[in-house]
This record gives sequence, structure tokens and C-alpha cells, in this order.
Amino acid sequence: MLTDITLGQYYPGNSFVHRLDPRTKIIVAFLFIIGTFIATDAITYGMLIGFVALIIGISRLPMSLVVKSIKPLWIILILTLLIHMFTGQGENVIFSWRFLKVTQEGLELGVKMSLRLILLLVVSSILTFTTSPIVLTDGIEALLRPFRSIGVPAHELAMMMTIALRFIPTLLGETDRIMKAQTARGADFNEGNIIKRAKNLLPILIPLFISAFRRADELAVAMEARCYRGGEGRTRMHQLVYKKIDTVAFISTGILLIAIIVVRWGNDLCGLLN
Repeated sequence: MLTDITLGQYYPGNSFVHRLDPRTKIIVAFLFIIGTFIATDAITYGMLIGFVALIIGISRLPMSLVVKSIKPLWIILILTLLIHMFTGQGENVIFSWRFLKVTQEGLELGVKMSLRLILLLVVSSILTFTTSPIVLTDGIEALLRPFRSIGVPAHELAMMMTIALRFIPTLLGETDRIMKAQTARGADFNEGNIIKRAKNLLPILIPLFISAFRRADELAVAMEARCYRGGEGRTRMHQLVYKKIDTVAFISTGILLIAIIVVRWGNDLCGLLN
């Protein structure tokens, strides 16, 4: 289960999406997230799903890898759907039993919220699948650089975010190994009530924290041994440069966002203009 979490992993390739500037991919992902929160009906969600499917096809990512990125959160997705189903208010009752009531409006809202979570997770996964950690660090730092004038540590923030993403798969793999080792010694993490299961996690958490601190210390020593002193005076072998493919990506995402806005507020905008 833990090894199914793919956030932070990089899938090597030479596709159109892989060759995009990291700043472009971050901005496009941000614009897509805005469009996801604007979408309200089947048409706008269909646009978003089609756009994501197009990106997956262009990036040549295996569909099994994309599905694997959603798999760990299936419980959250189901809970989101059920909560909105049974708490959503509406007039069209589909099912009613004692104090439980499912309305058409609540069901539609639950499907939309679950679909929104899936889209956000898939886009975030595509960003890390198609961008190596080092390149992602450069992109985040470049986008944060204008804020250095007001005291924002752009390089340090970018480095911390990228290291955190980079170590997600490593720590998950370490957790899986510790659980298998404890299971081989007779530990059972599925028996008992919630409190007992929480106590059973202590033999996992303690060695995991020790391992995480040891890795952090080794990383700090390695960075100091290579005379790492932050972003001041740092040079790069590969400079970030916007290309024509980045313009195509910006235009495509802009068209998608404008289309979603027109579908949702088109009538209101026409009324204001008239």
C-alpha cells in the first residue's frame, strides 16, 4: 500500500511535456487548479478531464502509473463522496431510510468533489513524473526570485520543497521495510481496536524517525562537504529559457481557463455588457 504512493517520483522521458520549462509546468498546473475550482457542471469537468487525458497521452506516461498515483487515496475519495451524499441538501430525494437521506443534488456534489480531488492529484503527479527534482528546484526558485526583495528566501524554500518531495518515496520504502521486518518478528498491525492499532504503530514510528534524522544528517554533511552555501553566487550548468513549446502550453491552458469561465459566467457577462 505504501509503495503505491507515487508523489515525488520522476518518470524519465523525452516527450513534449518533459521538455517544457519547469516554470511553465508549475504555472500551467496552477492555472489548471484554478480552473478545477471554477468548474461546476458536466461540461467544464469534461473539459478538464479531456485536458488531463491529452497531457497524459502527450507525456507518454503509462496509464498504470497514473492510476497508481490515485490508488492510495481511494478511502478519502469514497468518504468525500459519502459525506456529500448524505449531508447535501436538495429537493429530489433518491433514497431515504430513517435519518439517512440521499438527494440528487448531494450525489452530484459528492461526485464533483471526488472528481476534483482526483484531478488535483493527477495533475500534481504528472508535474513530478515529468520533472526531475533538480529541475523542479530551479523552476520554483526562479518563480520565487522576484519576492526576494521583500525578504523571501527563494532558494532555501525551493530546496526544502524539493528535498521533501524527493524523500517521500524513500521514507515510504523505509516504512514498508520496517513493517515487513516487524511482521516477520510476529507483529500484527491489523488486530484490535483503533487504540490498540495506534499503539502497534510505535515499533514502526520510532525506527522511522531515527532513520529520517540519520538521512537528514547525512544529507547535511554531504552538502557541507561539497561547500554548499545556498543560492548566493551559485551558477548553473543549464539555464532556464522559455521556448516555443512553452508558449504553446501557455496558450492551450489559457484557452481552457477562458472556456471554463465563459461556460460558467457567460450569461452573466453578456448581461453586464448589454
